[in-house]
Amino acid sequence: MTIILRITAWLLAAAVTFATVGPASLRPHSHLGQDGEHAFAFILVGLAFGLAYNVNRRRTAVVAVIATGVLELLQFWAPGRHARLEDFIVGALAVCAGFIVTAGVDWATRRLGWSTTAA
Repeated sequence: MTIILRITAWLLAAAVTFATVGPASLRPHSHLGQDGEHAFAFILVGLAFGLAYNVNRRRTAVVAVIATGVLELLQFWAPGRHARLEDFIVGALAVCAGFIVTAGVDWATRRLGWSTTAA
């Protein structure tokens, strides 16, 4: 199961990377607005990596926040894209929220005795 979670997390990270630094015309748009789209994408990344790498969740969260910043900085070199501090802040907070949710779920399942592994 762990390998499926990890593959899913990395595929999701690749999709978010493409949406972040790829051509703006190919980026999906929704009714959530720019901040909502950023938050939704990065909370999914946080959830996916939080589930896939639960043993080293804190370290993985730090790497994910750094990667969020790197993605934003890469937009300086992507034609038609722009890096914004606000986008980094939204992305970083959202990815952290995803990790916090997975940590809370792990804590609750251990507390209730539903978990078969220790995190």
